[in-house]
Amino acid sequence: MSAPSPVELDEPVTDDLTMAATPWVTIVWNDPVNLMSYVTYVFRTYFGYDKKKAEKLMMEVHTDGRSAVSSGSREEMERDVQAMHGYGLWATLEKQTGR
Repeated sequence: MSAPSPVELDEPVTDDLTMAATPWVTIVWNDPVNLMSYVTYVFRTYFGYDKKKAEKLMMEVHTDGRSAVSSGSREEMERDVQAMHGYGLWATLEKQTGR
C-alpha cells in the first residue's frame, strides 16, 4: 500500500486581508479661504451630518488644522476627497492607523 501524497495548501496572504480591512479616512485641512459656516454647510450637504456633528468637525478643522470627516474603503474615500475638492475644500485621504 502506498501512503497518500501530501496536499499542499495555499496559505492566506494576510497582508492583503489586513489592507482590505484597514479603513481609510478623508482628511479635510484648514485653509485661509473658506468660511467656517461654508465648511459646516459642505459637511451637512455632502455627508448628511446633523448641525452639531458638522460644527464639531468644522471646529476640528479650524482649531487642529485638520479633521477626519469620513472613513471607509479607499475607493469611497477617493470619492469623498474628490467631492471636497469640488466644494473648494482642501482634502486628502490616508490609511487610518490604530490609536
